[in-house]
Amino acid sequence: MEISTVNLKHCDLIALSGRFDSATAPDLERALRASMDAGTYRIVLDMTQVEFFGSAAIRSLVQAYKECRRFNRGDVRLACLPEHIHNVLQIAGILPLIQVFDTTVTAVGSF
Repeated sequence: MEISTVNLKHCDLIALSGRFDSATAPDLERALRASMDAGTYRIVLDMTQVEFFGSAAIRSLVQAYKECRRFNRGDVRLACLPEHIHNVLQIAGILPLIQVFDTTVTAVGSF
């Protein structure tokens, strides 16, 4: 599991790699919290290298989404979503809420 954050002009790009389950979801939550604590409420998650995204990680994602959208401050968007992760988020009912983009360039450019 790896998380790297790049601070861009209009948003933060957080690249995720590996498995995100109950053991690693707190690391994801800390990365999202660090961006929001720094005042950045526009976040793009690059999901290209994600192998597994469990319920604890989904909870962290939804919490960040709610906080970013609160007071119309920003948004969380997903980029390069693998098919199996797309299916998991579809079943969980997350995809109607969060915008998904085919590339990180279009996701970042959407802000």
